[in-house]
Amino acid sequence: MTDLEDTVTGPLAGIRVIDLSTVVMGPYAAQILGDLGADVIKIESPSDTVRAGQYRTTPGMTPLNLNVNRNKRSVSLNLKDDTDRERALRLIDTADVLITNMRPGALHRLGLSYDDIATRSPGLVYAHAQGFRSDSDRAGDAAYDESVQAASGLVDIADRALGEPVYLPTIIADKVSSLTIAYSVLAALLHRDRTGRGQLVEIPMTDTMIAFNMVEHLAGHTYVPEMGPTGFHLSMLKGHKAVRTKDGLACVIPYNPRNYRDFFTAAGRPDLAEDPRVAGETIDGVDHEDLAELVAACAPELTTEEWAEVCAKHSIPMAPVLELDRAHEDPYVQDGHLLDSVEHPTEGTVRTIGIPVRFSATPGSIRCLAPVAGQDTEDILAELSATR
Repeated sequence: MTDLEDTVTGPLAGIRVIDLSTVVMGPYAAQILGDLGADVIKIESPSDTVRAGQYRTTPGMTPLNLNVNRNKRSVSLNLKDDTDRERALRLIDTADVLITNMRPGALHRLGLSYDDIATRSPGLVYAHAQGFRSDSDRAGDAAYDESVQAASGLVDIADRALGEPVYLPTIIADKVSSLTIAYSVLAALLHRDRTGRGQLVEIPMTDTMIAFNMVEHLAGHTYVPEMGPTGFHLSMLKGHKAVRTKDGLACVIPYNPRNYRDFFTAAGRPDLAEDPRVAGETIDGVDHEDLAELVAACAPELTTEEWAEVCAKHSIPMAPVLELDRAHEDPYVQDGHLLDSVEHPTEGTVRTIGIPVRFSATPGSIRCLAPVAGQDTEDILAELSATR
């Protein structure tokens, strides 16, 4: 069992963030800033879909909510109510950063658009995330992770690589956009510290994911005229997948001829180690699909642990496949405190995901777990009254 920290030590200590966002994208970004020391106040409407679904003991305390709303205080305000909306505005006046993913029309109707807020708080960093660019004809369209995967080309990549237009089984568009929100906010805070001026930071999910996907998959279309098709060829191989060892699953990725020769020798296939396709210094022009099939065919000759020893000895990229159901038992996960058990005030013993980034001078900290909706309303409103 791990105790929560009781002091703020992160590099963002002294920064206040108002989290006026829902579901995963905005809340996860705000949680990252909270992990780094920011004082995050989450303004919650009477209902948030992240609080819907299965829960352990307390209504609304779902696993997803617990994983995106720690290191925050929660205040319940109905923004359609004039009094509560004024309270929200006064809270925003105290903040350095506002994060929201409300649609532009709703923000304008509530008087919470950037233009409305900037007149009150010219130094505020206003991060607005939405599905599509505000100056596009799709600005008002609803956006969910799956629709953004489709609109950004990720479904096409999956269809071409797997032969089926599947969605990635993770909310990757939301989480990549969360990371983009976080680093964009930090850049805007640096600008504000230099100039005293805040700004609007717009994070369109679709644009973010197109840029993310095209890093390697623009490929031959990087040039005009095109030198080849889109799609990073190694990632698009049918055989680009983990292999079955004698006792489990592992990623074994020989990357050069020497890797292949050492791999085939360890598998007891000296004939393949002497194959002309892996005899040179590079494997350009070689049928990578064929080599991937040979690796998969040889992998069952050794156990996962034996392959780990072989690959470490010969510098062959390798990793056992982490089974999610047993992730908390994995030595690497345990040593890094990536899934520690802690006591939640209402949910009992829960596992919390560790902070993956380490700062030598200003380490982040987990000071509180996700709150029950509105649990800090009284305290926060009292603080607000005291500042008048």
